[in-house]
Amino acid sequence: MANTTQILKGLLEGCILEIIDKKETYGYEICETLIGLGFEEITEGSVYPILIRLEKKSLIYSIMKESPFGPMRKYYYITKLGEQELVEFIHSWKAIKRNIDNVFGGM
Repeated sequence: MANTTQILKGLLEGCILEIIDKKETYGYEICETLIGLGFEEITEGSVYPILIRLEKKSLIYSIMKESPFGPMRKYYYITKLGEQELVEFIHSWKAIKRNIDNVFGGM
């Protein structure tokens, strides 16, 4: 059957944008947030490439800041373009979810 990782691949970008939109955050904290929300199979190895991709698309930007616990951390922030992308993602997700719910609820 479908590999969960493949299904999540595109959805994680939207989820990560939403997390960054809520507050300044860094990669490890994003991973921990996703795990806390039920994405138990998420690893830093899957999150960091998404962060790099989002930054290359100018949907987020980063700033290095002092960490109270060691080396400097890269904190992420959403851009105006990222906010627009997030709105579009939410709209698309709601339409897809409605259709999936129709398939499984309407049969």
